[in-house]
Amino acid sequence: MDSEELLAFLAAVGHAQRIRIISELASGQLYVSELARRLGVSRPLLYMHLERMEKAGLVVGRLELSDDGKALKYFELAPFDVRLNVDTISAAVRQGRTGDDGQQSDRGTP
Repeated sequence: MDSEELLAFLAAVGHAQRIRIISELASGQLYVSELARRLGVSRPLLYMHLERMEKAGLVVGRLELSDDGKALKYFELAPFDVRLNVDTISAAVRQGRTGDDGQQSDRGTP
């Protein structure tokens, strides 16, 4: 995992609603309307969170057709195991050095 991927992961889990989404999806896949009801949030707000989580690789979404022909968007957790410590952060920085503006930087490299 490089520094950009680590930052995306941390941003994706760094919100109370997204932690709740992970907790709800831990028991298996859910379609968006059901997940929104369980969390007590609007579907548009939920989609915003899920999109960020999907970009970070935390969840996977897919469309399925119900028996009555309605399209249902299901989400499930993607497998992940991140251990955050000094070594993890140092390795991420070594793999992909980024500056404060998110641009690649070659500072500190020979």
